[in-house]
This record gives sequence, structure tokens and C-alpha cells, in this order.
Amino acid sequence: MKVTILTVVYNGAATIRHCIDSVLGQDYPDIEYIVVDGHSKDGTQEIVQSYGDRIARFVSEPDAGIYDAMNKGIQLATGDVIGILNADDFYAYPSVISDVAAAFAAGDFDASYGDLEYIDANDATVVRRKWVSGAYKVGAFLNGWMPPHPTFFVKKEVYHTHGQFRLDLGSAADYELMLRFVHREKIRLAYIPKVLVKMRAGGVSNSNLKNRIAANRNDRLAWKMNNMEPRFYTLWLKPLRKIIQFI
Repeated sequence: MKVTILTVVYNGAATIRHCIDSVLGQDYPDIEYIVVDGHSKDGTQEIVQSYGDRIARFVSEPDAGIYDAMNKGIQLATGDVIGILNADDFYAYPSVISDVAAAFAAGDFDASYGDLEYIDANDATVVRRKWVSGAYKVGAFLNGWMPPHPTFFVKKEVYHTHGQFRLDLGSAADYELMLRFVHREKIRLAYIPKVLVKMRAGGVSNSNLKNRIAANRNDRLAWKMNNMEPRFYTLWLKPLRKIIQFI
């Protein structure tokens, strides 16, 4: 099984090398690595190009934002399974992709996911939050559940069948896609009970109250777009679940 890893980046020179090294350091033998850059001006392009043909595809051009870049990468992917690792993130250990491949091989699954740690932006050894996903239960999205998107590996055929990222939902685009795939279309999920990805703290949607309110509005719109109704507490439980991650 070929696994495509996609990294999208814009002006990520400070962290992109750590991200790339964590992909190229994986022990799984059949990885296609694609980097889509939004025409960075800070030296990111030169860093990526320094890896030569160890990166299968490198595209650098203006885009309409992070999810537009992800869609471009999905279109370029030739792997059976696609994983998306942002430029600020890195894989937690060298056999992450081997574990992902084993999870798919263990059953008739459409996607897999695992756990994630938020680390200090300046010190990768300091864990700020731990997102323990737990095994999926039907209807879990109604209780505010979602898997960490950087740990979410999906068969390419699922994107072909059920679509890619919407560009009109801001930072809720990954939530809408997973809501659509998992809750509406009922794809089959495999849970890997390990920390697969480490993410630097400081996400846009949670950076202040104004952004959190905007994210909540877009989360609600994600349900409406899919012709589904959340429960009255669904979209309040979603951010409240994050409090537990600090414990």
C-alpha cells in the first residue's frame, strides 16, 4: 500500500525542516511525499528544494489558502491512502506510517486516526495538551467529538467519492470534511491508540474569543451544509472537550 503524505506551507521556514525530516525519517518503505507551498518569501522554497528528489512533488504557487493547497495536493496524490501533515507539525516517532498501514491492513477500513499532543511553540519537549481521541462510536459527532485532523489518514477513493475541502468555512473546513465523511457518509474508521503527531500550540480558531465564536458559527454551518442538525449542546461540547486535554 502506497501512502501519500501531503504538507502545505506558506512562509514556514522556521519549522518546515523539522516537519520534512519527520516524514523522510519514517521506516515505511512506500511513501510519496508532496509539498505544496503558497509561494513563500522567507526561504521555505529553498529549504524544501534542498531535499532534492527525496520529495516526490514540490509545487510553489499562490493559492486561496491552506485548504485550497490541500485540495491541490490531494489531486496530485497517487497513493492509496493520504495523510496531511502541516508545516508546524511532525510525526511523533519513526514508525507512525507503518502503524497506519498496519491499521488499514487489519480490516476493511476507509480511514484511520490516532492521538495528538500539542507542544510548546518554542520547546518541542514541553507538552501543553494531549488529545486522546478514543475509539469512534456511531453518533459521537453529536456529542462534540472529532478526531485530530493531522492524524486522519484517508483512502484516496474516499476523496473521489465524497469530495474534498470546502473553501468557504475558514478553519472549520477540516471539521466539515470529517463530519461529512464519518457522520454523514459513515466511512469505516480504525483507531490507533498512540500519539501519532505533535503539533505546535497556537491554532487560529482558538487564539481568542472572536475567533472561537467565528469557528462555532462555521461549525454550525458545516452541519447545515450537510443537511443535518446538531443537538442543542453539540457545538458547545466541542470546545469544552478541549479543557480535558489540559489535565
